[in-house]
Amino acid sequence: MSKKSAKSKSQTKEKLFGAEGFEQYYGELYGERWQALKDSFAGEGSSVEYHVTGAEKSYFLDSASVLAALCLPLDNSEDLLDLCAAPGGKTLVLASRMPADAKLSSNERSPERKHRLSTVVQTCLPPEISERVITSCSDGATWCTRQNECFDRILLDAPCSSERHVIADPKYLNNWSPSRIKTVTTEQWALLSSAYRLLRPEGILLYSTCALCPQENDEMIERLYKKFNKDGTAFSLLEPAPQLEEISAFVQDLELPGFEKTKYGYMIMPDKQNGAGPIYFSIICKQKSCFIS
Repeated sequence: MSKKSAKSKSQTKEKLFGAEGFEQYYGELYGERWQALKDSFAGEGSSVEYHVTGAEKSYFLDSASVLAALCLPLDNSEDLLDLCAAPGGKTLVLASRMPADAKLSSNERSPERKHRLSTVVQTCLPPEISERVITSCSDGATWCTRQNECFDRILLDAPCSSERHVIADPKYLNNWSPSRIKTVTTEQWALLSSAYRLLRPEGILLYSTCALCPQENDEMIERLYKKFNKDGTAFSLLEPAPQLEEISAFVQDLELPGFEKTKYGYMIMPDKQNGAGPIYFSIICKQKSCFIS
């Protein structure tokens, strides 16, 4: 494709707007599969009840979210961070799995959502676990300006386009445009680069979204490669190895959804997984410091 044709195609996409533009954009992205994805969004999803022994209440979340949080290995970790944690489902999965001597920092930048997160931690975890979970209200994108390389494990479930919710809400659907993706990816990059700087060498970072567009998923990891991994020695990508037995006591009859390989990560797609997802995730193992001593 010539530069002129590419530019013209880009300009055409920028003119897309509302429900019709949304349909055209994702129809071109997913082709014949798009109808099946839309049909799966209209279903009941794949909600499961997560109840930690000794907790006051249960928490209901998508089985794809359980799988993603289960794919962050926690062995030999002491300092954990859930950088964008509200409403709290993935925090519960991490907290219920973390080693007995580990602590989890669970952060949310919105005061209102942080209040909800704190309530979930206090009511959906038993005291012996919740006392090792510290909730905070901070902008994760700037956290790296105050600390660096201080966490063994980080989960970054980044704010995203969340197409499943856009389709379900006429207000958001009628105001959709590709510029929304540009805005979100700017925020995602600030969070991802901050999280990477907060990760200790030999630490592991799991990046996830519930977005369908590659700009928010694989292209974020590709950008991380270009920034920090130019020689291929700064970090490596891990394959998912979820251990269902780690949470078998907390979820009844849970069947984990399957996932599809992408260039840098994995997708759980609702049209293929009985309504679970969508969830994208990539598992990054940091090999060396990103700071020059």
